[in-house]
Amino acid sequence: MKINVERSAFLKALGHVQSVVERRNTIPILSNVLIEAAKGGLRLTATDLDIQIVESLHGDIIRTGSTTAPAHMLYDIVRKMPDGSQVQAETIGGDSGRLSVSAGSIRFELSCLPHEDFPQMTAGSLPHRFRLTASDLVSLIEKTRFAISSEETRFYLNGIYIHAAKQGNEESLKAVATDGHRLARFELELPEGAQEIPGIIIPRKTVSELRRLLDDADGAIEIGLSDNKVQFSFAAVELTSKLIDGTFPDYHRVIPTANDKVLTMDAKDFAQAVDRVSTISQEKTRAVKLNLDSDKVLLSVVNPESGTASEEIGANYNAGPIEIGFNSRYLLDITGQITGKDVRFLLADAGSPTLIEDTEDKRTLYVLMPMRV
Repeated sequence: MKINVERSAFLKALGHVQSVVERRNTIPILSNVLIEAAKGGLRLTATDLDIQIVESLHGDIIRTGSTTAPAHMLYDIVRKMPDGSQVQAETIGGDSGRLSVSAGSIRFELSCLPHEDFPQMTAGSLPHRFRLTASDLVSLIEKTRFAISSEETRFYLNGIYIHAAKQGNEESLKAVATDGHRLARFELELPEGAQEIPGIIIPRKTVSELRRLLDDADGAIEIGLSDNKVQFSFAAVELTSKLIDGTFPDYHRVIPTANDKVLTMDAKDFAQAVDRVSTISQEKTRAVKLNLDSDKVLLSVVNPESGTASEEIGANYNAGPIEIGFNSRYLLDITGQITGKDVRFLLADAGSPTLIEDTEDKRTLYVLMPMRV
């Protein structure tokens, strides 16, 4: 194998694929990226056996062939080469020998492993196929992923649950994430081809890798899925992932429907006030108390070790007084996703789940469990 490729294009593709490679691997071949040079161009593949990213790019293919090389090391080498340079990569002593990587007078030789040993993750049959715009997919991820659970014992909460829903004559694609303390839901108009999709749970790592790839995506994203795999294809990139094999809980049961106390505030003012008073909150609980009264909210924190903090902000509230506590980090995570000017809280009492809405984005909905303070 012998190729010439422009440094920036090579670096971008390597950056995409090497991110799925774990820093520590008990299987040596999984630390490598598969490099395939054919007449059609260059193809890079990396996998951790649960996720696989394949990216194609243009290059001058002088001699076809395939090899594998250490993914992170190759990425660092290309990253440190001069801007605008042409990178030449050539196998020495056969495709499983060594890989020479050079640019001008700069030259590296890397140990390779046989390309025949590289595991191929086949997607198999993906009977359900539909498209989403890159911007819609970015919104779906951003509006929900902060609520993904990191508790490994409840593995079925370690991802975003996506399913098709029907209410009356309206059909929608819904994405939900929860960690048991908070829930985030985002919905879109159901795309063509998604009517019969199974409910799937996309793992946290896949969500992160996909979000990173979408920074360079534009236009439509082709999505194919089965009961146990999902594949995202766009431009020259293809990401295939296993799905979480579990049953997502019936989240509808925790979404309150009878919360009759309505509190509306400027989202930015509220977030800044929460951020300020929580400065002295205890690291473990991060609790902040909200005292709701006629058209005002008093935010306060009491920390026996550090002291107290309080701030009053204006609000639109006409129900009876209520005192309720929340985790300040969770409040900031949710308000960070509010794109409209105002945030709306729908409350019942100090011990019941609170519904939080973006007044200008009907596609999003958040549920937050209160704390005792």
